[in-house]
Amino acid sequence: MSLSYFSELRDDNNKIALVESDQAFSYAQLNHRANCIATGLLAGSSDLAEERIAFFLPASMDYVATMHGVWRAGGIAVPLNVASAVTELEHYLGSASVTRLIAGPEHRESLVDLCAQLKIELLDVTDVLNGDIVQLPAIAPGRRAMILFTSGTTSKPKGVVSTHKTIQAQISTLVKAWAWSSDDVIPLFLPLHHVHGIINILSCALAAGASVHLYQSFDMPRITRQVAAGTFTVFMAVPTIYVKLIQYFETLDAAALAGICSGFGAMRLNVSGSAACPESLFYRWKELTGQVLLERYGMTEIGMALSNPYNGERRAGHVGQPLPGVEVKLFDEHKVAITDEGSPGEIRVKGDSVFLEYWNNPRATQESFVDGWFATGDVAVLDNGYYRIMGRSSIDIIKSGGYKLSALEIEAVLLTHEAIAEAAVLGVPDDTWGESVLAVVALKEGASLAYDDLKHWCAGKMSSYKIPKAIKIVDSLPRNAMGKVTKSALRAPA
Repeated sequence: MSLSYFSELRDDNNKIALVESDQAFSYAQLNHRANCIATGLLAGSSDLAEERIAFFLPASMDYVATMHGVWRAGGIAVPLNVASAVTELEHYLGSASVTRLIAGPEHRESLVDLCAQLKIELLDVTDVLNGDIVQLPAIAPGRRAMILFTSGTTSKPKGVVSTHKTIQAQISTLVKAWAWSSDDVIPLFLPLHHVHGIINILSCALAAGASVHLYQSFDMPRITRQVAAGTFTVFMAVPTIYVKLIQYFETLDAAALAGICSGFGAMRLNVSGSAACPESLFYRWKELTGQVLLERYGMTEIGMALSNPYNGERRAGHVGQPLPGVEVKLFDEHKVAITDEGSPGEIRVKGDSVFLEYWNNPRATQESFVDGWFATGDVAVLDNGYYRIMGRSSIDIIKSGGYKLSALEIEAVLLTHEAIAEAAVLGVPDDTWGESVLAVVALKEGASLAYDDLKHWCAGKMSSYKIPKAIKIVDSLPRNAMGKVTKSALRAPA
């Protein structure tokens, strides 16, 4: 039995839901597999009662069926980044009190010791498949459904808890606002531990009865061949992907370039998000493809809050207006609502799409809400009716290639290096990535350190996109009277 907001998932729907490599799966097949996994997870019980079930799976039929199986059995889905280092997984799994982890055979060996240490049962998808489907529990909208981890201004990522009501609100808002239909076909190559991939693409498509082509990474040649063939009607990516596509276009002959650009131009929608879209990119993409990128604004805690219109002016450098059912206001530093245009303020959000809580962190939850408004920490200005993002209220957040990285988390890892006495991490402008990670370190007396050695060391400690792209070595870090590192003094290019 599918959830009400995924009514297309049923046994009599033979339309294609997923395409994985050269294999296609119908909505009926996905529905059946999700029910089998739900039955296997229940293992004779009537309800998982919000048990945290994590899965370490790439984009695949198994990923989608596992997520829906966890939901249908009454569990809380905890999708993990398959690029995460073991030390990162330890935090995610431990802080969420995960009891079972489902992983593909290619990852099992690397997870055995960690699961044993945390007393987590390590399973393969085949271990939880049960063809003798049982009656599944009724799932109330207010029940917790998913935990996604997001980096904030603290050194450790927090678990963002969404209920089924939250997820349904996020999906229904976007399906309506962006005119999703069962005729749509979209590629999915974005990470499946973020709202962008899970909600905006996968869940909206399945709720609308559309088809999703799954990729475990951004396969430029294959995806662009399908674009040229007219396979897709919708394309969603982070600005970095659009930059890389334009760079790829420069290597092609005229005929190949014309075919791909024509394929993009024939789509009904191209969306850019998860990081600011440079105006130069906005206009260059329009020049090449004829497509006017739709830029929007959201975050893990709120889903999408602002969007340029599907029908109407899409303004470069702006993230549009509040989506239906979402309340947005700007507040100054005195917690007073800003009513006039041109005055910057912190974005605060209300609505059913806002998350429930940070998992097992009531203090952080309480501090993130002010008089019922979720305080995003992002600063914007209202400009002729459209919101324009000015930046993060804290410089400790780096947006690189669509990822939101915690500088403090990276600093904490760097400080475990035997040669490093002090570390400061900040984002610096990057034409391709939006921002790249710069590490400024002060070495211990008598120590030496080369960038290549640091990069190799970091590879075993953190995900690749968190590894500093540049490093500066200084005698000591500048600090203010309160002892806090003044990162503005470190922003000169490496």
